[in-house]
Amino acid sequence: MPKRERVMRMSVELPLWRALTGYRVLTMLYAIGLCATAYDRFARPWVAVAYYAVLVVWTLATLPKVASAASCTRRFLAVDLSIALAGILLTPVADSHQRIADGGPTLPSIWTAGAVLAFALKGGWRWAAVASTAVAVVNLVERGHPARDTVHNVILVWVASIAIGYVVEVARASERTLARALEIEAATRERERLARDIHDGVLQVLAMVKRRGAALGGEAAELGRLAGEQEVALRTLVSGGLLRVSRVSEDLADGAVVRVVDEPYEDEPDGPADLRALLAPYACARVSLAEPGAPVLLPPPAAREVAAAVGAALDNVQRHAGAQARAWILVEDEPDEIVVTVRDEGPGIPEGRLAQAEGEGRLGVAQSIRGRLRDLGGSAEIVSVPGQGTEVELKVPKGALRARGQKAEQR
Repeated sequence: MPKRERVMRMSVELPLWRALTGYRVLTMLYAIGLCATAYDRFARPWVAVAYYAVLVVWTLATLPKVASAASCTRRFLAVDLSIALAGILLTPVADSHQRIADGGPTLPSIWTAGAVLAFALKGGWRWAAVASTAVAVVNLVERGHPARDTVHNVILVWVASIAIGYVVEVARASERTLARALEIEAATRERERLARDIHDGVLQVLAMVKRRGAALGGEAAELGRLAGEQEVALRTLVSGGLLRVSRVSEDLADGAVVRVVDEPYEDEPDGPADLRALLAPYACARVSLAEPGAPVLLPPPAAREVAAAVGAALDNVQRHAGAQARAWILVEDEPDEIVVTVRDEGPGIPEGRLAQAEGEGRLGVAQSIRGRLRDLGGSAEIVSVPGQGTEVELKVPKGALRARGQKAEQR
């Protein structure tokens, strides 16, 4: 069955690109009109005519380039800004010195602002600052001195382009937030629908098989045990918010398209990982998992280490307490630390047994559990009373994780 897909168009910046397209055409015509009205006062009018011929061809031919952020490449931006700067520098060659001294316009006139605005829409306020600064420097070189009107126009372009670039960055961040919210909403509705269907059918059948198998005994008891494990795993899947949602977002020429599909996604390499998702596979008929309702976020390496320590503790339960021993995992997300507790109903550990095992070179607890937590800046405490089971408490301070992340970034 093909995956269901919902396509939603959502682009705040698309109207800005359309406005830029019209702006470039109108300002091109405006610059040509200024030249036509003062043609007889140009010292070398043929230079202006040649430049405007290039400007017309370039503006019309590159209209598709300013239709969206995807089509507006860095190479295009560099060439576009170069044409604007070249027009400013050619103004003293084409126009008379008197007109320039009187504050006459440059050859590209306000068309130059379109080139700067393209930088703002593509890369945000930082790109806009670089482009507008280059325009400012070339304008001062063309005029020869910082005249009042030149400084006024330069500051106006600089402030406007940076402001528009900042607005574009905020709009893009808002789009990503909205897209993520829509994905979560769609996944939540689908999970609730699946949970209702599964609860009304599959879970009830598995629970019945578990009860009847235990009552019949023999091979049926083993079948009932397997059905019970699958029931617990299925309940964990459809509850607790562990279902991941897809994160597919594309910027196309006609706008941003967000696709929500029915498949999981991989965590981003630099993003946090939900510890609950890594501990969920340990839940079964003999292992109960209790967790917060909200994600328990850790850096991916730290989350994997904590999950591995929990796995090592559960291996010890099965090895020393027996395959049928029950265990419980409790996850707590405290303000300053994350605490994971693994408790079992086994016979407990005799006093001095851990030290003896470490002395004999068996470093399972020392390395697999305590060593992992020590490397994370945390701790692992093991409390065991003979005949009353064992409790392993893993603590990971959030401050230690932040410090490790800052050191990694400095490197």
